[in-house]
Amino acid sequence: MEKFILSKIIGGGNLSSVVEFVLLGFSDLPNFQGLLFGIFFLIYILILTGNGLIILITRVDSVLQTPMYFFLANFSSLEICYVSVTLPRILVNLWTQDGSISMLGCATQMCFFLLLGATECFLLAVMAYDRYVAICNPLHYPLVMNHELCLKLAAGAWIGGIPVQIGQTCQVFSLPFCGSNQISHFFCDIPPLIKLACGDTSLNEMCVYVVAILFAMIPFLLILGSYVKIISTILKFPSARGQSKAFSTCSSHLIVVLLFFGSASITYLRPKSISVFYTIVIPMLNPIIYSLRNKDVKDAMKRVFAITTYGNFIFTNHIS
Repeated sequence: MEKFILSKIIGGGNLSSVVEFVLLGFSDLPNFQGLLFGIFFLIYILILTGNGLIILITRVDSVLQTPMYFFLANFSSLEICYVSVTLPRILVNLWTQDGSISMLGCATQMCFFLLLGATECFLLAVMAYDRYVAICNPLHYPLVMNHELCLKLAAGAWIGGIPVQIGQTCQVFSLPFCGSNQISHFFCDIPPLIKLACGDTSLNEMCVYVVAILFAMIPFLLILGSYVKIISTILKFPSARGQSKAFSTCSSHLIVVLLFFGSASITYLRPKSISVFYTIVIPMLNPIIYSLRNKDVKDAMKRVFAITTYGNFIFTNHIS
């Protein structure tokens, strides 16, 4: 049930100030709330299970103790955090049919969404650099991508966007919201919030573009440059088998990059529909992409399941 705008008198005038918002989400589909809840709940379970499984096998399997799989484990951890910022709230709203969210709750959600989005851009760039070194400079790969550098790159990806994204969140919520409190979206994001602001928002819109260039365009260009070098190097390999093997180590990452940046680049044109794809669907697809297109991951999963099955068999026989 939608709530009316809570208001207060400012300076003796009749201007009302929004102190909470209503996420409209999928309110235009009133007859499908139960179905949507079931679908999104299943998707959330699949995301947690798929990414959790990748984290597990990269930690316990000795074959996967390499920089590439270290970053993949970080990426899976990020996907779990990323989707947990929005999807549990969507499930609550669908279950209760109440999309109200406090100003502080909205700001917190948006801040974490922006932080983790920046982390994903940086981490994808780091993973591209790892593949660049592995393919273009293989003899020095163990020396260059040592454990200390991997830790620094991962830490930089996770914390690099914190100051800017916190500042951007504060800037957006310093705007006066004095009209409708209904956010035409399923989570708190910058474009729908700016639309609700009254007053001049040109500075905020300019900051959005600047931040997008810093945290999306630059990492994308670095990834693009890395893959130009990677592909040109692979094409010089003498054997088709070597080319195929090199391409296979990069294909999963490249697919994820294209899906993420492709959908994110047009989300601000149609935020409601496309955001569902890159904030919910892609985190579900990533474990499938990496497991189906990566022989090492598939083999590690088989080993983990074989050990688990054997352990359960021994335990059962011991109890019997």
